[in-house]
Amino acid sequence: MNDLQADEPRAITDGPFGSNLTSAHYTDSGPRVVRLQNIGDGVFHDLPAHISEEHFQALRRHEVLPDDLLVASLGETLPRACLAPAALGPAIVKADCIRVRLSPKVDSRWVMYSMQRPQVRKWADEHRHGVGRPRLGLKVIRQIPVPLPPLDQQRRIVDILEDHLSRLDAARAAVDNSRLRLSRFRQAMLQSVLDSAASAPGCSIRSVGQIALVGTGATPLKARRDFYEGGTIPWVTSADLAHGLIEHPVQFITPRALDETNVKIFPPGTLLVAMYGEGKTRGTVGELAVAATTNQACAAIQLNDPTPSNRAWVRMALEANYWQMRRLASGGVQPNLNLSLVRQIRIPFLDTETRDSLLHARAALEDARRQLAITLERVKKRESSLRRALLEAAFSGRLNGQASDMDRVEEMAGV
Repeated sequence: MNDLQADEPRAITDGPFGSNLTSAHYTDSGPRVVRLQNIGDGVFHDLPAHISEEHFQALRRHEVLPDDLLVASLGETLPRACLAPAALGPAIVKADCIRVRLSPKVDSRWVMYSMQRPQVRKWADEHRHGVGRPRLGLKVIRQIPVPLPPLDQQRRIVDILEDHLSRLDAARAAVDNSRLRLSRFRQAMLQSVLDSAASAPGCSIRSVGQIALVGTGATPLKARRDFYEGGTIPWVTSADLAHGLIEHPVQFITPRALDETNVKIFPPGTLLVAMYGEGKTRGTVGELAVAATTNQACAAIQLNDPTPSNRAWVRMALEANYWQMRRLASGGVQPNLNLSLVRQIRIPFLDTETRDSLLHARAALEDARRQLAITLERVKKRESSLRRALLEAAFSGRLNGQASDMDRVEEMAGV
């Protein structure tokens, strides 16, 4: 990479560090700041952040121009790079974002796609450092190997590559759209079952507080190592609820923590609702398959009637109420549920035969949804394999722009 930079000072540079660019410098409008979240794998994500014109002028040495190569030095996928779009306007890069201004003797698209090759990803894995958050750093990024045929060949190969990639991009978009629709289908299916129950003759509506004991747990002081080290008692947090049925807890506390704090053990079959959490967590429903304690972010629902069919019905109803629970949440920057709101959640109840019939119908639809999800995941993996093989074929001179290209790529991908 270092050999391909433009003949000008600081052609390869990272963003300003420390006090030169802090959150206090951001404004509602003005020149742009390119951050890690803008740099996708071959695509620029338009997520604006701005600074004042005055501050931009002070940081011009970090400026981004159209067609500059933008490289993320931090993240799981390394090296991750895209090109600065023509419509970006005045902009600078932030820390951990590398701007590479390339020589006119090289096609910037060629360099960008080169960084997506399996060989370069393997090279990056061998050269990255850092625990928890993998990093390449400016010095290593300068050393990224790039094959360099003549410029006219670069352009010809990239044109062929982009023609094939456009088809894979369309396939990826279709799969992503289908996955989104499938997620919406599940919620609509659950709501449909709940609506059918509510409109059935003889249905009665009861609150969670009327049918269960609702409580919560606590977080033992993290500074107390004797509360955690060698722990044998499962301790569940709201993040664990994404697994649905919690069979294998990953965090544990000691008997001393149980004795000296407000945590309590809940029995198997207890339903859990995430009262707060980032992203999609809040409102998520889980079920304990083992006895466990929880933190204060989980509402623990112990049913008066813990029979499997009744538990399955209440859990289904809570899952159907996911969006309603999120709307119920109150608070400021991060809205939260509380035990009082959880107790007020209303659930329809009807005779056992009708209830079991609706649960059976729900199970059949859920099985069909699950099979579709498996198929979509298989298609997604196939697309990823084809993309890797296509890049390998392009940079090894095996694309000629003919229909036989994809046959060769499929053979290389083993699909």
